[in-house]
Amino acid sequence: MSRIKEFNLPDLGEGLTEGEILAWLVKVGDTIELNQPIVEVETAKAAVEIPAKWAGVVTKIFHEAGTVVEVGKPIISIDTDPGAGPVAEPAPAASDDPEAGLIGGPAPGGRTAVLVGYGPKTTTAKRRPRSGTPATPTTAAAATPPAAASGVRAVPLATASQETPQPVRPAPAPITATAGGPVLAKPPVRKLARDLGVDLATIIGTGPSGSVTRDDVQKAVAQAVAEPDLTAAAALNGAAETGSREQRIPIKGVRKLTAANMVASAFTAPHVTEFLTVDVTRTVKTLEKLRGRPEFAEQKISPLLLVAKAVLLAIKRYPMVNSTWSGETGEIIVKEYVNLGIAAATERGLIVPNIKDAGRLALPELATALNDLIRTARSGKTPPSDMAGGTFSITNVGVYGVDTGTPILPPGESAILALGAIRPTPWVHNGKIKIRQVTTLGLSFDHRIIDGELGSKFLRDVGAFLADPKTAMLTWG
Repeated sequence: MSRIKEFNLPDLGEGLTEGEILAWLVKVGDTIELNQPIVEVETAKAAVEIPAKWAGVVTKIFHEAGTVVEVGKPIISIDTDPGAGPVAEPAPAASDDPEAGLIGGPAPGGRTAVLVGYGPKTTTAKRRPRSGTPATPTTAAAATPPAAASGVRAVPLATASQETPQPVRPAPAPITATAGGPVLAKPPVRKLARDLGVDLATIIGTGPSGSVTRDDVQKAVAQAVAEPDLTAAAALNGAAETGSREQRIPIKGVRKLTAANMVASAFTAPHVTEFLTVDVTRTVKTLEKLRGRPEFAEQKISPLLLVAKAVLLAIKRYPMVNSTWSGETGEIIVKEYVNLGIAAATERGLIVPNIKDAGRLALPELATALNDLIRTARSGKTPPSDMAGGTFSITNVGVYGVDTGTPILPPGESAILALGAIRPTPWVHNGKIKIRQVTTLGLSFDHRIIDGELGSKFLRDVGAFLADPKTAMLTWG
């Protein structure tokens, strides 16, 4: 068994197909230990440090920082027995290969000729006679096919045969959609083209019988983005100078996955959003009292804590809000646990890590979990497992001074709540106009699962909790 081990990029969670190498933590010649972090990799979900699978000495690093590597490709090699002396060079391969160009032999570009007709022929061309067509003797001089006239490359035949081959017929040209004719494409491909604003008639299909595939549509979009109409651009004043004042940011990692998920969710689940403006003065006062209690002495307490508690209690009343639509099985899957997602803005893009089984946590434990989740997200160290399996999410747009929003559902979830900014506002309280602390909630939900009545009752109860949290916690459980 070889002492030089190649370490391949592992699948870091939920079928991720690639990762970008952010930084190497070791270099060639370093002695490393088992499970020592050796490289930091950003996947479509998070930046993670990968530990060494073996102890030994680093002999080779296959990819520099900044390279995107497919899962399963080698990234580093390790000498697992460096004390055994120099590594023996591999023996050269035997030079008894078949003649170049023949079946099984080497071909141009380092390939191997494995298909019939690949490379120069050394045998006589021969075809099976067509039914009802008499065999016609041919010679090498008369065997030039009419391919040149049809644009098909002619393949010269061998010298005179001992048998009677048929004339070589030109290969049929690939079928493509003609201008003005019907375009061959499956319904999902037509829907994708319609969603992206692509005219199928402008695409040459590469699928069976010239049909247009999903890849053809996506390539057409990518080409349109990469190669804008230079003539139209030149007609704009100063267009030639704008290139130097543009910044191009590669779409990759967390941002790429977020974009794909949001598009998939927006075009799959029929979204409905409802709004509720609430007097949260008592919530603000309750938070002030909690900050003075020893259970919360070392915790950062914000309105998000009581909003999370309100959501968890309301889900107990309306379990259908915490469910998933399964088109594959034709079922609505109601979850008896709440993995509470909290949207977090990071340098690498928006992520939604979740607190596992948040409904079982007491208020101090929920505060600790929220603080840990947000701290880890901002450091960019959230593991993929913390972003999988969410069942209900909250996005706090109020921290940016925004009143509320119409959030898009994370894939697989049926509802998401937006918390707006809390502002001093004139408000009718006990029959008089007073300055109260007021916010607006926005609830987006999947209308296939949650109808207007259920969504309204859920949002109403969340608002009622925030209007009087002390009473709600005593009476709701």
